[in-house]
Amino acid sequence: MSNSSATPILPAAEASRATFSRRSALLGLGSATVLAAAGCSRSIDLAAIEVDDYTTGSIRPRISVDRNVTTPELMYASFADEGFVLPEVPYQKVEPQWRRQIVVDPTGEAPGTIVVRLKERHLYYVQPGGDALRYGVGIGREGFLWSGRANIQYGKKWPTWTPPAEMIARKPELEKWRGGQPGGLENPLGARALYIFKDGRDTGFRVHGSPEWWTIGQAMSSGCVRMINQDVIDLFNRVSGKTPIVVA
Repeated sequence: MSNSSATPILPAAEASRATFSRRSALLGLGSATVLAAAGCSRSIDLAAIEVDDYTTGSIRPRISVDRNVTTPELMYASFADEGFVLPEVPYQKVEPQWRRQIVVDPTGEAPGTIVVRLKERHLYYVQPGGDALRYGVGIGREGFLWSGRANIQYGKKWPTWTPPAEMIARKPELEKWRGGQPGGLENPLGARALYIFKDGRDTGFRVHGSPEWWTIGQAMSSGCVRMINQDVIDLFNRVSGKTPIVVA
């Protein structure tokens, strides 16, 4: 028997479009909140973001949903931070494989572990549930690499950079920074630094930001793991306490 007051049944295609529109709207609102909180300077069409944020029964989603991992326009926009204004990263010049993204965890390490795969030039921050946040990194050139299991003892915002004596010997122009270069936009340690300790001793190696975004994916540092400034801030905000790190 027909019932004129019954809710109409949409064709499958229309129902799919309606569901997609709702997800897009919700995601756009969430991302707009993040953008406002970060003080980003760009106007972004957030309605164009297309991420599925739902599960289907007991089937695990392809990736997690993370409001800080959205579009490159948002992730690499300019914003004010601790008295400095980070410049926008021209992400179109950064190969997609080096941009921040969520992947299925390939490391097998416990959640909360940082894993740097030197050959891949990727850093993974392992998440609960089988995912990992993946960032592109620059690594040390031949003869300056460090590997092993250790811990991030602590981190600093806009850290002071003090070149070691052997570096000053190689580059006498760094003599002016023997006492330390104050944090800032031109500082080689970038916006954040995570200090690697092994057996309670400072290894001298860091995971840090860099104003030289074009070096990501290359082997040209003095042994440290360098990241895009926007990415190292994202990682810094996720790390809590002494964090295990594996560099291999």
